[in-house]
Amino acid sequence: MEFFRIKKDIPFMRHALAFNVISFVTFLLAVFFLVTKGLHLSVEFTGGTLIEVKYEQSADLEKIRGALGKAGFSDYSVQNFGSSQDVMIRLPLKGDQNTNQIGDAVMGALQADAPGGAKQRVEFVGPQVGKELAENGAMALLLVVIGIVIYLAFRFEWRFSVSAIIANLHDVVIILGFFAFFQWEFSLSVLAAVLAVLGYSVNESVVVFDRVRETFKKVRGLTTPQVLDHAITSTISRTIITHGCTQLMVLSMLIFGGETLHYFAMALTIGICFGIYSSVLVASPLVMWLGVSREQFITKTKVIEGANEDGAVV
Repeated sequence: MEFFRIKKDIPFMRHALAFNVISFVTFLLAVFFLVTKGLHLSVEFTGGTLIEVKYEQSADLEKIRGALGKAGFSDYSVQNFGSSQDVMIRLPLKGDQNTNQIGDAVMGALQADAPGGAKQRVEFVGPQVGKELAENGAMALLLVVIGIVIYLAFRFEWRFSVSAIIANLHDVVIILGFFAFFQWEFSLSVLAAVLAVLGYSVNESVVVFDRVRETFKKVRGLTTPQVLDHAITSTISRTIITHGCTQLMVLSMLIFGGETLHYFAMALTIGICFGIYSSVLVASPLVMWLGVSREQFITKTKVIEGANEDGAVV
């Protein structure tokens, strides 16, 4: 399915060096913000107090957030779980905090400005649990990267594999750089979005690389930059359809999903935009710099000793 077809190939590789320089500078900025500012980790990673409140009717999350802010609480997280009547409140770890006192203070604030809720449970999540979650999350990210590397190594020639994984890691680091620069809360849902972006970006790279391999095998007389330009141009319509539909869904979550889905959708939005850029304008130039050529995809004809020109064995 195509919305349109471009007859003349767009010379993307003519500007490959400029694209790589932009990517490198963006990557360095993301790393700089990660090192200097760090991520604003949520309660799941840092530890804190979890308070479960049940309302008789659908809970008004905005009123609850306003009540907590009015009472002097900061860096809190409020979201539904299970149903619209159940609310989970997360508060960050404080050095001198008492879980029961915080629970009573929260319920007092809610009764004043968001009445109707009943406290179901109050739990303290220690920093050790948060440390384990952070380690498990990092391990999940590492295993996904290793899995993608193995998949690409079997699917393509090594130059494609190296280029694709560099482009995908480029997307992940830039997402983390955005969260570090703006100090957006990095939670488990955001980590899930980062893992989703890894798989999403590698899919786009595979589509482009498949077309590159196909063009090398079927078309003669084209240089490597021309083959890459043809592969990218011929998949543009598919890219617009796929990414456009996905982005519409993600934007709907970002705009209408509320605070619970806000940063999850934000990470996906950034990842999709940079995923398109990296798959087309980062991975493809890297393949070219690594020296991919038509000869690597052409199976050489075997010469059988003792055969005559007609193919008959003497």
